[in-house]
Amino acid sequence: VVHGRWSCRRAKGPPPMHNQRLPHHKLHAYDVAIRLLEAVRSARIRDCHLRDQAMRAAKSACLNAAEGAGRVSRPDKARAFAIARAEAGEAAAAVEIAIAVGDAEAGALEAVLVHADHFVAMMTRLIR
Repeated sequence: VVHGRWSCRRAKGPPPMHNQRLPHHKLHAYDVAIRLLEAVRSARIRDCHLRDQAMRAAKSACLNAAEGAGRVSRPDKARAFAIARAEAGEAAAAVEIAIAVGDAEAGALEAVLVHADHFVAMMTRLIR
């Protein structure tokens, strides 16, 4: 017997994740934030404190974009997206600083800046 999408013969539990589309999966900016996170990681920041700060900021940009996508009211969405935008700027600045003092791969800067700029522009449009 089939009820909706689930069959009674199927194993218990929710359907596999690849079949689900959460709100942030529909937000193109979330994909850009993930690319920013990957670019920050690729910078291979050697200063452990600066690397931690850069990675936390990049992760926060992803998480706040996802949170904003899941919010219902415009003010709630705008708040989360504004935080995501600021975190992306912080992540990019941390990579720039690391490169300036010789603690990161200079070749990674272009990708970080491209993704950060794209993400900030997307968040700015979503905040308005």
